[in-house]
Amino acid sequence: MDRSREEAAVKLWKVLGLAGLAGVAATGAIIARDQRQRAQLGPEEVRSRLHERLRESAAAPESESPAAGTETQQRRPAWRRLVPRRGVR
Repeated sequence: MDRSREEAAVKLWKVLGLAGLAGVAATGAIIARDQRQRAQLGPEEVRSRLHERLRESAAAPESESPAAGTETQQRRPAWRRLVPRRGVR
């Protein structure tokens, strides 16, 4: 009985290892595809995309933009947001 349990554990680890390898390979393929797509963009296309994003952000209503005071808090790490600043109440 002990032997069959040990064999099952070995098979489980083999399957988990193969699943991990498949995940790493798939992630690498996705990253490589993304890099190829970015490399194919010419400077004019990049510039036009940036200008389009700028126009979209300028056209966004003011209510969607964060308040001036919260912008600095969002840039601070989470642990710093939990610790009060000295002199600020």
